[in-house]
Amino acid sequence: MTKVRYSYLGQQFADPEPIFEELRKLVASGDFTLGKPVQEFEGKFADLIGTKHAIGVGSGTDALKLSLRALGVGHGDEVITAANTFIATVGAIAETGAKPVLVDCDDSFCMQVGPVEAAITPRTKAIMPVHFTGDMVDMAKLMPIAQKHGLPIVEDACQGILAETDGRRSGTWGVAAGFSLHPLKNLNVWADAGVIVTNDDKVADKLRLLRNHGLKNRDEIVLLGHNSRLDSVQAVVGNWLIPQTHDITNKRIANAVYYDKAFSDIAGLRVPRRRQNVKHVYHLYMVFAERRDALLKHCVDAGIEAKVHYPIPLYQQEGLRPFGYKAGDFPVTDRHAREVISFPVDQHITREQQDHVIDTVRKFYA
Repeated sequence: MTKVRYSYLGQQFADPEPIFEELRKLVASGDFTLGKPVQEFEGKFADLIGTKHAIGVGSGTDALKLSLRALGVGHGDEVITAANTFIATVGAIAETGAKPVLVDCDDSFCMQVGPVEAAITPRTKAIMPVHFTGDMVDMAKLMPIAQKHGLPIVEDACQGILAETDGRRSGTWGVAAGFSLHPLKNLNVWADAGVIVTNDDKVADKLRLLRNHGLKNRDEIVLLGHNSRLDSVQAVVGNWLIPQTHDITNKRIANAVYYDKAFSDIAGLRVPRRRQNVKHVYHLYMVFAERRDALLKHCVDAGIEAKVHYPIPLYQQEGLRPFGYKAGDFPVTDRHAREVISFPVDQHITREQQDHVIDTVRKFYA
């Protein structure tokens, strides 16, 4: 019997009637494609992040891909990114025709900045740092490297909504940033959806063309684009939820702090170092565990839906073989694949449920 579930969607949307009421208005209006709800959500999202523009697109993956395309990334180019990211990051780069050039992570689960400069070649066209788990890459160190080499930064902030480093929010460092509204993200909707943010007017104009077939208007095509519009139905859901985003974030942080305090006293677990200059928003709550696989089974047997993100390093996956990486190229990523375990940390989890997780882990190591 499940005592601590991983997905909280049944609780988050337990009373969908307010959303259904707005959807009934949408159906009556017939405003389904880039409609008023999309424009409203884009304005609210830009305000939330603190950028001039927000452009709604079909997914977080598209948010990254279209950002790269808007900057002219294409066949024969290279984009530097993290070795331990979710496939969507590398997939977005590959969809442009560019080659993903990987850099190892550190124990914050974010890309190391030190090796980035050595990875730059004459074909490097952009850098895509990944704010993995809701933590943030050391952007204050990365920015000077990018500026020195004249390289734009596109932030993969799909897991990092409202994360901050040095008091500056994710999505506000690079030329553009991609966010995901996937159902299990901190700000989520009922299907795939994404948002691109930027302060650059020209980039924003190009992104609006790219997401809608390159159409300047109904009859004029300016460039060859994509069909990647934020759906008006999903925008309705987003408009309902976006006022709760700060509260959701604060609850996740509080739950993570509760775990951290308890887990720091358990021999066999190691809590990652929490950097004081970073506001970590905990899309994922991950710790290092001795005998991880045995602990995972012990938790599942105790009714806890713990997870592993991710048991097979991305760069060793069959689909990435054409890029020529081999086992051992990214030792920190490899170690994480052996050691990390994820526990539910969402805004709906109760202290009783967290205590069950803590007690279960403590008994395993005892």
